[in-house]
Amino acid sequence: MIAGIRDSWYMAGRHLRNLMRQPVYIALMLFQPVLYLVVFSQLFKKITLIPGFATTSYLVFLTPGIIILNALFGTAWSGMSIIEDVNRGVIDRFLQTPIKRVSLIAGRLTQMGVTLIIQSLILVGLALLMGARFSGGLTGILLLFLCSIMLALPFAALSNGIALMSGQQETVAAAVNFILLPLMFLSTVFMAPNLVPGWIRAISRYNPVNWAVEAGRAAVSPNPNWAIIGMRLLLLAGLSVVGVFFATHAFKTYQRSV
Repeated sequence: MIAGIRDSWYMAGRHLRNLMRQPVYIALMLFQPVLYLVVFSQLFKKITLIPGFATTSYLVFLTPGIIILNALFGTAWSGMSIIEDVNRGVIDRFLQTPIKRVSLIAGRLTQMGVTLIIQSLILVGLALLMGARFSGGLTGILLLFLCSIMLALPFAALSNGIALMSGQQETVAAAVNFILLPLMFLSTVFMAPNLVPGWIRAISRYNPVNWAVEAGRAAVSPNPNWAIIGMRLLLLAGLSVVGVFFATHAFKTYQRSV
């Protein structure tokens, strides 16, 4: 256990050093969520006048959803980097060392979590500059960050698993687009649950993106619903276990093939 934590921390440090050498990566990955936050919050700000929307600020309503989407899209492409490491022989060289195999995945997930926190801080800061006020305070914002990380974990693991099993960036790209776009639009990221069509509302109950959005919005609301937050986080934790199991199995499959 201690050796696994030590090796995972070492691998996380390696990936974080790579990130520090190209900090522009964080800014580039934020372009789309910042665009959504700025444009959509202004374009649809009067939508809150619709009876039953249940909030007076579309910016406050939208921000948790954008932070969740940033976590989803930012991490689901993580399989691309593992394919680069495979093609350059980096993974094979690590397999020749006594390093714990799980750390090769855990290190990447740790670096991903640090990146997400930095990006989420920027998005919240931008929302505050635009006039958003989150009644849940610092605790609510931290819980929102936790929701984004808990959603990112299974999808990052899934992306890494697909990358290891396929070895092709084209396969990862096709799988990511096939999975992520429906998850985004079949959720309540952009619209209040009671105003979406019934069939979308029914599907969204089983949508992990919607679990994270509901928990995040509840966390920053004036009266947090702890039952919703706890249940959604438990569902995301269960999904994370499945994702990590899949990635670990894919890694073992890759090991047998080299």
